[in-house]
Amino acid sequence: MKIEFHPEALAEFRDAAAYYEKHQPVLGSRFINAVESAIAHIKESPTSWRIVEDDVRRYLTKVFPYAVLYSIEDGYILIVAVMHCRREPGYWRKRV
Repeated sequence: MKIEFHPEALAEFRDAAAYYEKHQPVLGSRFINAVESAIAHIKESPTSWRIVEDDVRRYLTKVFPYAVLYSIEDGYILIVAVMHCRREPGYWRKRV
C-alpha cells in the first residue's frame, strides 16, 4: 500500500532527524531508520495497531520516544504525525 505524509508530519520527521543528528552524529540516521521501520510494519499490517481517535492509529517507534500516527485511506496510508510522545497530546487533530 502507498504511503503519503501530511506536509506537517513530513516536516516533523525531518526536524526531529536534524535535531538528533545535531546533538550526536549518527543518531539522526538511527532515528530515520526507527521511523522507516515503523512505517514498514504499518504497511505490512495497517489494521494491527491501536486506534487512538476516530480512524487514526498509533505505532510506537523502537528506542525513540516517538509515535507514527496514521489513517488508512482509500488506496493509501496517510501519516498524520511523527509525534514526540511527551509533546502536547492532540496537537495533530487539525490535520485529520
